[in-house]
Amino acid sequence: MTKEIKVALIGLDTSHTIEFAKRIQAADCPPDQKITGLRATACLRFSTPFQNEDGLNARQKQLEGWGVRVTTDFDDAVKGCDAIMIEINDPSYHLGYFKKCAVLGKPIFLDKPLADNIENGLEIVRLAKENKIKAISTSPLRFDANLIKACGEMPNPAQVTVYGPLGIAPAGSSIVWYGVHSFEMLEKAMGKESACVTVRTDGAGVVAIVDYPDKRRGVVELTKGAWIYGGTLRDSKAAISYSVAAGNFYASMMKDVEKFFRTGEANFNIEDAVEVMAMLDAAERSFKSGKTETVYRY
Repeated sequence: MTKEIKVALIGLDTSHTIEFAKRIQAADCPPDQKITGLRATACLRFSTPFQNEDGLNARQKQLEGWGVRVTTDFDDAVKGCDAIMIEINDPSYHLGYFKKCAVLGKPIFLDKPLADNIENGLEIVRLAKENKIKAISTSPLRFDANLIKACGEMPNPAQVTVYGPLGIAPAGSSIVWYGVHSFEMLEKAMGKESACVTVRTDGAGVVAIVDYPDKRRGVVELTKGAWIYGGTLRDSKAAISYSVAAGNFYASMMKDVEKFFRTGEANFNIEDAVEVMAMLDAAERSFKSGKTETVYRY
């Protein structure tokens, strides 16, 4: 019989804590969304600007109903765990909590985005190497079935346009906090090697143009209040469009996370997360400067 992996959840200010715990062990989780092999044992609760106390209380009640112990003590939260999922909405907290978790020697999944800027993202990668631990980070949008199908049909597009919402962050950069979902789709379709980013703002939100070598181009449209995702992949002969099937990507991502915790292997890696973070960082700098900004090469 396969050994059940005990998972500590760090953070309660994001709906992802609930979404992932539900798929791990909620009795009413639909069978096609259920993830086997994991057990969420405890969750560390603390406050950030991204959730009020009433919201935290409601989420705690849900988790406790599924058998997850909620605590405000870090050592208690990670006691006896086999793996860690850092689920913190506010990316400015990511580096600090990664430092605390890395020394435990457990595999870590760090929810999107990697950090609040590229410098802190690279420090997370350095800490993972220093402590000789396996770590991955992603947005679940990478696992949308329609996006994956489009990428399979056109593995080397010359142009990719993706669109998604521009959520307004209670603190820090809205581009980094919520733009990560759309930039994750772009990186999935275009791969690494982005060169520079130019951001334009208007009444609807933000448009980022990403330049790649060989005259390839990516466009990321982030729109206020439009909670839909999708995109188009093109080359000189064809165009393939897709729309995201909301919600189904959570289970797909969690299957990969379970595989990672068990084997150390996944269908994405920390270098993908760094590429996304580097583009987000350049986009935020361009948003502030009004100029084209170079993507930091790591």
